[in-house]
Amino acid sequence: MLSTLKNAYVEFERRVGEMASPRGSKSALVEAAIMAKDGSFTLTALERDCPSVSRDLIRRVLGELRKKGTVESIGRGPGAAWRKKR
Repeated sequence: MLSTLKNAYVEFERRVGEMASPRGSKSALVEAAIMAKDGSFTLTALERDCPSVSRDLIRRVLGELRKKGTVESIGRGPGAAWRKKR
């Protein structure tokens, strides 16, 4: 019985290791969600679209895209909206 449990745990560890995301994949997920948006969107909408991504990472990606000139903010504060630049 103990051997079976140990083998199952080793298999579990192997599978979890296979599921690890490559570096930058969450940022790419946020960028893809932004590019799929039409019109304006909010940080909250991006959080809904990317539930596995932290709010801080979403903010960082938005800041990087703003510096590149890809997006712009409309307003300030928690209810601020964003939009893609044309």
